[in-house]
Amino acid sequence: MPDSQKLNIPEISFSEDTTDQEAVYARLRHAIMVGTIEPGTQLTMRGLADAMGLSPTPIREAVRRLNSENAIEILPNRRMTVPKMTLGRFEELVSLRVALETHAAERSLPYISDIVIDKMQTLDDDMDQALAMQDLDTLTILNQKFHRMLYSVHPNQVSVPVIESVWLQIGPFQRQVVKGVHEFYKIDHHKEILAALRSRNVASLLASTECDIREGISENGKLLLA
Repeated sequence: MPDSQKLNIPEISFSEDTTDQEAVYARLRHAIMVGTIEPGTQLTMRGLADAMGLSPTPIREAVRRLNSENAIEILPNRRMTVPKMTLGRFEELVSLRVALETHAAERSLPYISDIVIDKMQTLDDDMDQALAMQDLDTLTILNQKFHRMLYSVHPNQVSVPVIESVWLQIGPFQRQVVKGVHEFYKIDHHKEILAALRSRNVASLLASTECDIREGISENGKLLLA
């Protein structure tokens, strides 16, 4: 079983006015969302504090918040774990991703600019390089940036925090899928998404967004859970 002393909790940047508690929460949340902490990892307050070079005090509030978001499970023996994935929970999370992200993509389409599409193209190019180098940390982070950039162009959007809550719950298992299934990116639907954005084709955008989710993590995830 993975040990919290060996956790990979990446550093992330913060604004100057970020409090210590917010920084700890954001850093631990980011690590879970991008999957650098595996499902089933046993956690302790002391282990998390040592891994992050902090005292246990600011860790407690971060753990409480992440428990309320179903990202950390508190066990009866007062230890904690990143929940393991089950087939039923996985199928529910994938269905939520499809519903939320196709909605967000459609609502963002009228506000997309060629400048934003070019930035997304650069992210996709960088993903190709990360995949070739098997840099899974970078690949996962860039993938989320790609989608977040699209969904965030809608000026009145309220869906990104909800989408991120699903990413948070599915992130550790998605990382296992990427590691365990070599054909995860057999078809690059990001290029289809980019083409749909450039042509302002809503039907193609919705189809390619759904395929990006279902033909990537969904089908390959079921193989690992079968």
